[in-house]
Amino acid sequence: MAVESAPTPVPIAELTKIATEACDTALGQADGYEHEKVGTWNSEIINGILKALITATTPSTPSTPPPFRFTVNSTIVQQGLIDKGAAADGSAANTGKRGMHSASGAYWDVNRDGMWTFKYPGADAKGLDVVVSVTWFALG
Repeated sequence: MAVESAPTPVPIAELTKIATEACDTALGQADGYEHEKVGTWNSEIINGILKALITATTPSTPSTPPPFRFTVNSTIVQQGLIDKGAAADGSAANTGKRGMHSASGAYWDVNRDGMWTFKYPGADAKGLDVVVSVTWFALG
């Protein structure tokens, strides 16, 4: 028996666009992992996604309450330091690569609430892994 999932608050293509734009904006000037900036990057990603989701889902009539509450989690991991000399000649293609696994769970109404996870594809070029999770809870 297949488990049906709740509809997303905005289409998956729009969620992907929102998350990509938030990551692009936050990491636009980054060219590698900078420990002192990671907190700011995470905050910018989270706030950008939240703002866009709230805007996209808030009813146009002022007296109508928003239909969802959201949580957003952003994880930024530094990829391993790569010996560019060894990597250039192909002798150590995976030198310095690190693994990462992230998981989440929740107890909710499976017909109305849900979660979506996104791995930002633009992070690899910056030596980063960025994973964003968006959770929504239907109100009313």
